[in-house]
Amino acid sequence: MSAEEPAPEHTAVRVALWRALHLRADAPPHVVEDEVGLRIADPGDGWRERPDMDVDATRRTRASIVARARFVEDLVEERAADGVGQYVVLGAGLDTFAQRRAEVATRYGLRVFEVDQPGPQAWKRQRLAELGLGVPEWLYFVPVDFEGDWWGRLREAGFDPGRPAVVASAGVTMYLSEEAIAATFRLVAGLAPGSVFVTTFLRPVEDVEPDQQAQLRVAMKGARAAGTPFLTFYKPEQILASAREAGFREPRHVSAAELEKRYFADRTDGVRPSRGEELLVAGT
Repeated sequence: MSAEEPAPEHTAVRVALWRALHLRADAPPHVVEDEVGLRIADPGDGWRERPDMDVDATRRTRASIVARARFVEDLVEERAADGVGQYVVLGAGLDTFAQRRAEVATRYGLRVFEVDQPGPQAWKRQRLAELGLGVPEWLYFVPVDFEGDWWGRLREAGFDPGRPAVVASAGVTMYLSEEAIAATFRLVAGLAPGSVFVTTFLRPVEDVEPDQQAQLRVAMKGARAAGTPFLTFYKPEQILASAREAGFREPRHVSAAELEKRYFADRTDGVRPSRGEELLVAGT
C-alpha cells in the first residue's frame, strides 16, 4: 500500500479490535456486541496475537472502550425517543452505530453524521461497500480537516444547528490542544436548546489507578511514536469548568465508578472500566 492510498487510523482499528475482543474473551453479559468493526478493519487471522490485544493487560482498557460506546448509544436512543433528530459523531473512526443500530435511526427518523478525516473515511466507505453493508439514506459522511472549517462542512452536509442534536466525541480530546477543545465546546454549546454533548477525556497519569498507570504511559509513548501524541489531560473539575465557560448548561462528570455500577454490576472477572478515561455530558 502506498502512502497516498486511504487507510484507517491505527487508533480506530485498535478500538474496533478491543470491542471485538470483549465479545471473544470476556464472559457475558456483554456491554456492547460489535464484530462489525472487526469485519471492517479486516486485521487478518493473527490479530489476537498483537501485543495490544493481550487479554489480561487490556482487560480494564477494553472495558472502558465498551462502556463509553454503550453510554453514548444509550444516550442517543434516549434523546431520539424524546424527539432529537440529529446525531453527530466527531472523529467517527470505525464507529458502527449505523450498521448495528439502524432500527433506532429508522424508528425515530434520526439523521447520523459521521465526521472524520478524508483518507480514513474514504477507506471506511470502501470497506462498507466491499462488505455489502451499504450506506442508508439517513447516514451522512462528512470528510473534514479538523484544523479547518469542519463546522462549515458539517452544515453543508445537511446538519441543522437550529435543531437539537446529540454530538459525541469519544477518544478525541487527548489529541487536541486545550484551545481546540475550547473552540469545539463553544461551537456545540451554541446549538439549539435541547442538544446534548458527550465527550471522553483522559485523566493525568497520577490520577489513574496505580495498577493502570504503567499501561497509560505505554499508550502515551506509542502515541508519540506514531506522530499522534496525547496533548491534553483533565481532572474532572477542570473539564467541568471548561464546559461551563463555553456556555453549556449543567455539565456532568460520568465517572468510571458510575459506568461500572451501570454496566458491570456483579461481575467477578475483573472486567470493569478504569478511571483513566471518563466522560463529560453537557446540555444546551
